[in-house]
Amino acid sequence: MIEEQVKKSIRNWNEQDRPREKLLEHGCKALTDAELIAILIGSGNRNESAVELSRRILDSNNNDLNQLGKLSVKDLMKFNGIGEAKALSIVATLEIGRRRRSTEMKERDKITSSKDVHDFFNHLGDLPNEEFWILLLNRSNKIIGKKNISKGGIAGTVVDSKIIFKHAIDQLAESIILCHNHPSGNLQPSNEDISITKKISEAAKLFDVKVLDHVIVAETGYYSFADEGKM
Repeated sequence: MIEEQVKKSIRNWNEQDRPREKLLEHGCKALTDAELIAILIGSGNRNESAVELSRRILDSNNNDLNQLGKLSVKDLMKFNGIGEAKALSIVATLEIGRRRRSTEMKERDKITSSKDVHDFFNHLGDLPNEEFWILLLNRSNKIIGKKNISKGGIAGTVVDSKIIFKHAIDQLAESIILCHNHPSGNLQPSNEDISITKKISEAAKLFDVKVLDHVIVAETGYYSFADEGKM
């Protein structure tokens, strides 16, 4: 039937099922994650409405937006009804959300706890590979810079302490904070993590720079060497 071949667009739904109207009347917070994604994609396929398709996409990712944010455009296009344009909309929107969190942290500008470090580098938890970063701080613990020291694979990355201290000296940093991610989700530091933390902390004394913390970020949370009394 022709009717079955027509994609179920939002404008053809019953009024009470339209997420756009729901958003206008009640605001964003009244919508489910699936309804918000449905607004992005606009229509589903011949068998599913946009909301039903969005629910299926979320279900396949354990209803976890962080996990959904790791999908590529090609991954999303595997779902029936998601073409390149819709996939790009989803990927771009989730990236905007990550950048917004980073901007909010930049506005605070000052590190007062390990949670601040985690909030600043929260996006690392979404990455499929390891990256090692440093935060450069002044005497008041305000952020004066951030640097990506290295990128690696799933299991690890190479960290060159000379590069770390070059950036610290160039920026006249009073202190630094180390941060890297564990794509595996395991928050416990490896023997290598413990060794590199000790090595960098000892070398920092030669340059009169303090290493305040080393934070490991994962999708499930974070681990702080300072909080655990291991600095």
